[in-house]
Order: sequence, then structure tokens, then C-alpha cells
Amino acid sequence: MSSEPEIGSITKHFSKVRDPRIDRTKRHRLIDILIIAICGVICGADSWVDIELFGKTKLEWLKGFLKLPNGIPSHDTFGRVFAALDPQEFESSFMEWVQAINDLTQGQVIALDGKQLRGSKDEGAGKNAIYMVSAWATENQLVLGQRKVDEKSNEITAIPQLLKLLEVKGCIITVDAIGTQTKIAKTILTQGGDYILAVKENQGHLYEDLHDLFEDNQLFHYEGVPHSYAKTVNKDHGRIETRQCWAISDPQFLANIRDLQRWEGVQTVVMILSERRIGQEVDVQDRYFISSLDSQAERILQAKRSYWGIENRLHWVLDIAFNEDRSRVRKDNAPHNFAILRHMALNLLKQEKTAKGGIKAKRLQCGWSLDYLLKVLAG
Repeated sequence: MSSEPEIGSITKHFSKVRDPRIDRTKRHRLIDILIIAICGVICGADSWVDIELFGKTKLEWLKGFLKLPNGIPSHDTFGRVFAALDPQEFESSFMEWVQAINDLTQGQVIALDGKQLRGSKDEGAGKNAIYMVSAWATENQLVLGQRKVDEKSNEITAIPQLLKLLEVKGCIITVDAIGTQTKIAKTILTQGGDYILAVKENQGHLYEDLHDLFEDNQLFHYEGVPHSYAKTVNKDHGRIETRQCWAISDPQFLANIRDLQRWEGVQTVVMILSERRIGQEVDVQDRYFISSLDSQAERILQAKRSYWGIENRLHWVLDIAFNEDRSRVRKDNAPHNFAILRHMALNLLKQEKTAKGGIKAKRLQCGWSLDYLLKVLAG
């Protein structure tokens, strides 16, 4: 196997990022700094000090494909560069790179969800922890993109911004209740996707009428009501989870739901009843949704189950395998840009299928074996 990694795609897309430094301070090439950081994070580095140590440890290998005119940058240099780097340019290059190396599976679910980076809070500087909204392709197991929520705003403004940058044609977009906004629904349709949006109590008449519609028809077993139905049962370590889904698309019933006409493209209203049994304890929850899909309960239930998996397959992995919530990277744009580095590393590690074990184990293997690191970098 060649000792030089296949980083042509990385170099091509990330070379577009503008260098924020003035010329007299450029002792190291920006693309060298970016690639060392990306490789370092893949191999287990969780701080600028770690990345510098990775670079010095792998110096001879890195010299095989990087110019490194003044050796490995110091951790202070990594910190200063990523603090000054324009995160929107870095995000844009990230998303172009994802689209170039992966083909999205047609009709798959893309889950949009937010996560706070707790360790980015800096009380001394009066800086709140940053909040990132990510787009997760549930079948391809990829982060498609991310957007930082402005400090004086919320996910409602970040989600449409992220959607406009994504290629979602033919995909199903699912968002939690905060994303149940008419503007977001319209943006999804404009981008060529379909939506499944959660409806909760703060949606007023819409929630009330959905609750009443399904509660009444539960009593009469949906007699005379055109609908579709699906059910799944999962058993694991003494826990039994049952999910039932009812979907109604008949215009006669939809016409009686207040506020529904405000939602562009809506075709179906949905109830999912979830029951979790652990021993003698039983927890039951009902949830309501609106969707631009027609009445396909099985497809809708499968899509929502995929969405709920984002916590385990993305957020949980970022915390456990990448120590995201314990990261003390805080200065200026650095926490935002480090989050993108983690997403990039996660994508590459997810795509490598030959090694056993989870993401944390794969990071360790990359640090121990250059041959395995080369496999990961090859995508």
C-alpha cells in the first residue's frame, strides 16, 4: 500500500478556504494546517495540543505529501488559525466535499437536529456555549452539513439556512417540534424534498384538532375513516418497545383541522403511539405529525424511527467517541470550526467498514496504524 494518502479530494475542496492571516505571519501553509488537523482528529486528537503532538509524531509520514516549509505548526498556531478561519467558508467546503465523495440514497431520511457544545461556554469571557444544527443522512450514516445557531437567535433561523445549502431532492426531511414552521416546510418543498414535522402543544389549534381527531377515532377503531396503519415491535435486553402509526390523508377529515391550510404541501396527519415495557414498568406516549407524504403509515413510521436514531448515531458518538462536550476549545470561531473537523472525521470513519468496533476504537486504530489511517482517508 502506498504511504501517501488519497487526499486529493480534501485538498481540492478545502484549498478554497481563504487564509485569515496577514502575509508576514504565514510560516505554514493553510492547507497543511487543515490536513494535519483533519488527520489528527481522525487519529484521536481532541485539542490543539493533541494535534501538534500528532503532527510531530507523524512528521516523516506527513512530509511525504505536505510541503511543511517550517515543520509542524505549534498548538498556538493551530488555535489562532482556526479561531480566525471563516466558519461559513469552512462549512461550504465541507458540504462540497461530502457531495463529491458520496451519492445520497434516493428517498432516504435526512434528520435535522441541534446540539449544544457545552464545553464551548466561557464564563470568564461572557461567552455562551454554541449550538449547532446538523443534517444527518440516516441511511448513508453521514453528516451532510451543519450550521451554527446565532447567539441571539434559535434553530428556527438556522434550519432554513442549512436546508438551502443541501441537496435534498427526493429525500424525506424530519425535524423536531421547533422546526415545525411554515417557512421550513416551504423551504423543504422548494428544495425538492418531503417533510414529516412534529406537532406539539405550542401549535395551538393544530395540536388540539389532531389530538381530538385521533382520540375520537381510536374509540371507534377508525371505522369509516380511510387510513393506513403500521406497527413495529422491538425486544432488547428485557425491554420491549412497540410503536403503532396511524396516517390519515382523506380530504374530508383534513378539512376539519384548523390551521392545517397554512402548511404548504401537507397531505397527511399522523399519530404514533409508543409503548416501552421494562419489567413491570410501562411508559406510553402519543405523538402527532403533519407530512407532505401521502398516507403511507409504514414509510412514515420507518422515517420517524430513523430520525430518533440521530441521538445515538450522531450526538452520542460525538460526546463519547470525540469528547465533544468536554472540549475546551473556546476562542472566537475555533469551537465552530473544530465541530466541523469532528464531523469530517466521523464521516470518514463511518465509511470505513472493514474494521470491527465503534468509532472510538477506529480512532485508536488510525493512531496506531498508518495502513488503517490510509484506508480511512481513502473514503
